[in-house]
Amino acid sequence: MRKFGLAIALFALVLTEGWSQARRSEQNHAERFEQLGTMLRSPNVYRTASGAPGHMYWQQQANYVIDVELNDDNQSITGSQTINYINNSPDQLTYLWVQLEENQRGPESEAPKVAESSINSRMTMRTLEGILWENEEFGYKVLDVKDENGTALPVAVNKTMMRIDLPQPLKAGETFSFKVDWSFNITDRMSYISGRPGYEYFPEDGNYLYTMAEWFPRMAVYSDFEGWQNKQFLGRGEFALTFGDYEVRITVPADHMVGATGVLQNPEEVLSATELERWNKAKQTYDNPVIIRTQAEAEKLEKGKSTEKKTWIFKAENVRDFAWTSSRKFIWDAMAVKQGEKDVMAMSYYAKEGNPLWEQYSTRVVAHTIKSYSEKIFDYPYPTAISVEGSNGMEYPMICFNYGRPDKDGTYSEAVKYGMISVIIHEVGHNFFPMIVNSDERQWTWMDEGLNTFMQFMAEQEWDRDYPSRRGPAHKIVPYMRSEKQYLEPIMTNSENIIQFGPNAYAKPATALNILRETVMGRELFDFAFKEYARRWMFKHPTPEDLFRTMEDASAVDLDWFWRGWFYETEPVDIAIQDVKWFKLDNRTPAEKKAADRAEFGREETYISKEFNKADVPQTVLEADPATRDFYNSYDRFAITPEDEEEYKQFMASLTDKERELLNSDLNFYELTFENVGGLVMPLIIEFQYADGTSEIERIPAEIWKLNETQVTKVFPKKKEVVQFVLDPYRETADIDESSNYWPRQYQPTRFELFKGRGGARGASTGDNPMKRAQKKK
Repeated sequence: MRKFGLAIALFALVLTEGWSQARRSEQNHAERFEQLGTMLRSPNVYRTASGAPGHMYWQQQANYVIDVELNDDNQSITGSQTINYINNSPDQLTYLWVQLEENQRGPESEAPKVAESSINSRMTMRTLEGILWENEEFGYKVLDVKDENGTALPVAVNKTMMRIDLPQPLKAGETFSFKVDWSFNITDRMSYISGRPGYEYFPEDGNYLYTMAEWFPRMAVYSDFEGWQNKQFLGRGEFALTFGDYEVRITVPADHMVGATGVLQNPEEVLSATELERWNKAKQTYDNPVIIRTQAEAEKLEKGKSTEKKTWIFKAENVRDFAWTSSRKFIWDAMAVKQGEKDVMAMSYYAKEGNPLWEQYSTRVVAHTIKSYSEKIFDYPYPTAISVEGSNGMEYPMICFNYGRPDKDGTYSEAVKYGMISVIIHEVGHNFFPMIVNSDERQWTWMDEGLNTFMQFMAEQEWDRDYPSRRGPAHKIVPYMRSEKQYLEPIMTNSENIIQFGPNAYAKPATALNILRETVMGRELFDFAFKEYARRWMFKHPTPEDLFRTMEDASAVDLDWFWRGWFYETEPVDIAIQDVKWFKLDNRTPAEKKAADRAEFGREETYISKEFNKADVPQTVLEADPATRDFYNSYDRFAITPEDEEEYKQFMASLTDKERELLNSDLNFYELTFENVGGLVMPLIIEFQYADGTSEIERIPAEIWKLNETQVTKVFPKKKEVVQFVLDPYRETADIDESSNYWPRQYQPTRFELFKGRGGARGASTGDNPMKRAQKKK
């Protein structure tokens, strides 16, 4: 055997703090890289294994003609509507399900009954209002259902769902039309009971601002994957809705301004001549918003209430819902946004209480959002996009209600400013998810909120390079991922069953997508695949399987391990550098090697007892009696022999030029061992910091964990000497314990404050007290 063979000519120098641990005795292969298989719905003729709609894909359609009148005196609403329902399914239907979300605030609602409540030593009035809530006056009061000939239809109302029993089965391809008359009292959305729609009352001027949503009976979704989606509306899991065309006539006091889903059909009848002129100018203005109703004009209208009425007529095509807003307090501005060969009108409606923030930012943010999202997925297809100052955040087709209000003196904090910009981006962005890519919100909140929060993060960063985004960057999900197990659910959890709703349904999926884009797939592959998903499912009803399959189909990246870990499980990312060893190729001559061995032997044979014995043992037996000595007492084990020199000569002669170059390369070999403490497998991103002050990053795919999901070891050859190893230097994997990401370990001091102790008699006053404060007021 050659002593100098390349396979064994290594010596190890273990770095300071080098240590090793025994391999875990427990199971080290938890099948995290197995395919999801039966965890996903089976593909079929409606939804393919590639994630695309199948050749027999279908979806229902519901068209609406609605007349509605707002009573500003008693805050109520009355409506009459005709629904034309088209059965595009291959199934025969004997009944239809209609959603009555307004009943979620009514006396039969389950929402307050299933909500937990408790008494604390300190409680807000709003919390107490929730406990004392009496809801007899809310919910639909009149509900008259007839066919198109005026014949009453049998119905069964179950809280927020109404079943209409058809006079005869509705066959595939057939259409059924029916009429519904209804009314209800509008809730105060600033109180505990309100939820999303309702009114805000302004006592200073005695006016109301109405944001009307979920206000009319809407068709439930009948789909290939779920049949009727008729789960009760409890307030959190939002909506599953059918696409259709709308014609809506809204009658309000004549001095009100109305904004709504769709396009205004009669501007000449409802706008003043001056407003109409400004509106036409806004349609030709692309750089700055044009104010159509000014603050001064709105303040003048606040002082009186018209006794006359006007009817605003809107039409919207291929939308899943319709919402509107109305108030005499409104300031209105608008500008055009170029989208391909057409223009989109970006608009804002806000009361004077929103200025100066809203006039400066709202419509500009709407325009920016439309541009940002359109560049990344598909051109915004609707003609308008509206932002309404409504003291909450909620989205509907072409219109959304947003918060963000300065103090009464017009000043505001950075938090208020960025909070307003963020909510506008988010709610306008919902036009893409789920208004167009129309997922089932009641079942999967994350499919619209998570995807939209991810898109929101990118739009925020394009608004301001130093934008303080709350969600998106991986490290910002760490506090949630670090939570105790009992407070965590998988992302793939029904909306009503989530404890930490915001982190689970918004932040974690947004973070997961950002990690996919930046770390796992790379921007080019991710952007193409994500855009493909959005384009495939425009104006259709996607499921989680369609997203998962499309992302793999369009990228050739196996992501089952990622979906499993991030969406179906709750383990956190916690990967540690467990051990580091440093090796170099042994290219020394026999003389150099023997000299080094002699020095090492000397170090090994130097210890404390030998040092003390030099004084305590005057003469050893060997020193006193020559008869105890033999060959080995004079033998030099480190002497160079002719055989050593010959063997070395033969070894060097046997090397090829490439092998000789490798032997003399002076490479450093670093053997790094990583431990998966948290359980969620992720790529390894390692920064090598060199002695000369430079650094280098290597990226190892997550598949390195395939054969052992608890511990992996890998060797990294480096030309330069490494002084520091850093795992995940850009904080891109959401690692919950960064202290184990350094080798050698880095220790940061925790500072404590020092106070000068007070002297004085025991029991004496130590400072301020109520009596002293009372005397100061005299």
